[in-house]
Amino acid sequence: MSDVSPLLGEIKKLIKSSGPMPVWRYMELCLMHPHYGYYLSRDPLGREGDFTTSPEVSQMFGELLGLWSASVWKAIGSPSMLRVVELGPGRGTMMADALRALRVLPPLYQSLSIHLVEVNPVLREKQRATLSGVRNITWHESIDDVPEGPAVILANEYFDVLPIHQMVRRETGWHERTVGIDANDRLYFSAAPEPTPHFEVLLPPLVRAAPLGAVFEWRPDTEMMKLATRVRDQDGAALIIDYGHLRSDAGDTFQAIARHSFTDPLKNPGEADVTAHVDFQALTRAAEDVGARVHGPVTQGDFLKRLGVEARAAGLMAKATPEVSADIAGALRRLTDSGRGGMGSMFKAMAVSDPRITSIAGLSDLPDEADES
Repeated sequence: MSDVSPLLGEIKKLIKSSGPMPVWRYMELCLMHPHYGYYLSRDPLGREGDFTTSPEVSQMFGELLGLWSASVWKAIGSPSMLRVVELGPGRGTMMADALRALRVLPPLYQSLSIHLVEVNPVLREKQRATLSGVRNITWHESIDDVPEGPAVILANEYFDVLPIHQMVRRETGWHERTVGIDANDRLYFSAAPEPTPHFEVLLPPLVRAAPLGAVFEWRPDTEMMKLATRVRDQDGAALIIDYGHLRSDAGDTFQAIARHSFTDPLKNPGEADVTAHVDFQALTRAAEDVGARVHGPVTQGDFLKRLGVEARAAGLMAKATPEVSADIAGALRRLTDSGRGGMGSMFKAMAVSDPRITSIAGLSDLPDEADES
């Protein structure tokens, strides 16, 4: 990480010319500034990067999502072409693992058209290398550019980087939280001088009694409604896996991660990954508002166990050396455990689908339904 990020100077210029900027705008610049944005300039993944995602933890994750995609294909009548779309596909690891699992179903595998929504040119090149032997693969800037037709859409750790609005409760009402410059020429959190009119009528029930000083975060429904509308109208399902909370509530979750450790989100903008927890209740409302069916959410640990991750781990370990078996067991714990270092309870999984799909593998109330896939 640089001692002083080049984006810091740009942000200070904007604040000095136009006044404090909303948190959502600051987050957008940190991640997507055309020259210095974090997600447009580097490969952030793995041990040498800033964070590790589930597909990088173990091949089991992507393989199970591939089989999950097959179960959706069957549920929508096994169409002659299925678009598999991944939003923010990292290095292409998850898609490669999913496609390897799907090779066991030749009729489906031959029908696949792969679409990767990726804006990072560095990661696009890594995806091309990882998926070099895959036919019918196309890259897009946006989900809007993916051709129409039946689709399975995979969004793993995608929604957490969409910019958030933060609101702060004061005696005068709810004020938009902003980023300004203090007397020492440092960035700091402040708030708009005037409250947002009538904002309280939009609040979820748990937030209406929040104390003074409480922070409430929200994201526009646009992306969720796009996914839900697509699968509602064109057949298929979208799977969202991310870290966050099941119920809409107050709380400040805006954070930055660099070199696998938390850091100050206002220090060295553009040099660290800035994210915020995903509100799964808000995603559910947005999908239901456009008439899609929602499945889940459940914890990632439960989701993967229902899909058979423990049996898959046992199968891999049976053919592995003791050292590799220990690695597989460690990966299983990381993906499913709820304790320190585990992703099992912090991460949640949910799907949205065409309303005619009444149950989806791994997300129904019956733990063994997923075994069919």
